[in-house]
Amino acid sequence: MGNPTINDVARIAEVSKKTVSRVINKSPLLSEKTRLHVEHVIAELGYVPNPQARALALRHNFIIAVIHDNPNAQFLVNVQQGILEGIEGSDFGLMVQPVDRNSPNVEDTIRQFLERQRPYGVVLLPPISGNDALAELCASYGTKYVRMASVELDKPEHMVTSNDRSAVREAVTYLIEMGHKRIGLIEGPKGFLSARERRAGYEEALEQAGLELRPELIQAGAYTFESGKEAGFAMLEREVWPTAVFASNDEMAIGVMIAARQRGIEIPRGLSIVGFDDTPLSSHVWPSLTTVRWPIVGMARAAALKLIADPESEPVQETLLLSELMKRGSVVAPPTT
Repeated sequence: MGNPTINDVARIAEVSKKTVSRVINKSPLLSEKTRLHVEHVIAELGYVPNPQARALALRHNFIIAVIHDNPNAQFLVNVQQGILEGIEGSDFGLMVQPVDRNSPNVEDTIRQFLERQRPYGVVLLPPISGNDALAELCASYGTKYVRMASVELDKPEHMVTSNDRSAVREAVTYLIEMGHKRIGLIEGPKGFLSARERRAGYEEALEQAGLELRPELIQAGAYTFESGKEAGFAMLEREVWPTAVFASNDEMAIGVMIAARQRGIEIPRGLSIVGFDDTPLSSHVWPSLTTVRWPIVGMARAAALKLIADPESEPVQETLLLSELMKRGSVVAPPTT
């Protein structure tokens, strides 16, 4: 008698091959009774699933690939944590592939990666997730993909989004409610949808409060500590500086903190600061940073689950994950003059 097959397991367990496959792939939505029954039959028969054979049948490896061009190391750590949580207990592994979005060969680079590695699914991170051609390239290879972004770019099964615009609007409105009227903005890098959405939230909050948009209170940034520090110096060198600053991520917000301290400005009495991300450092600096908690771990987990879920039997993972304003010590009412 030859080695037992998946058909043997299905016949003896009196279930479908698809159910056996779900047990093998550790689908979280099977009943415990069915799972235990099928696992018992698998053990009794001595059936051993062959990942290589399954991958060959699918013409893909059991790899979830993260493709990115993002300068923020903490962002990548959070994405990896979320995806690993999503694929825990399955046969899937994680691979990270950086690319240069500004290279004229970026599509060729990703095409070669898909041909060489044959990943089962791809998570496209911002800012390259905004590139429709790259999503279409994944689809042309039969590779499942999910795009993470600050706006909806695709069908729900291909998207996980966050509400950056409304979250920033809430954060800046909080500053206004605290009494601030001169509110600076440190923008994110050009080409990032998140930077565009966060600026839009800032502008909407000012408009709703009847405050004038003042270009001299806006500085460019690059989502890095150094760019935040440089922007902070530029802002604080002016004759009249803001009483509060919204920085489009925490690294830049902390850069503004350092710039203010080097100028002898006390935080928060002389300058209130709000960031975006809620990185671990934001609660460890002094004063602790008021910031928008970006649910990036949850977004990455949802992206992974969308890729490995069986669409016929498992509900589609949530597409929109909401951010939350974390009120801490870096914001007080503006100084009275």
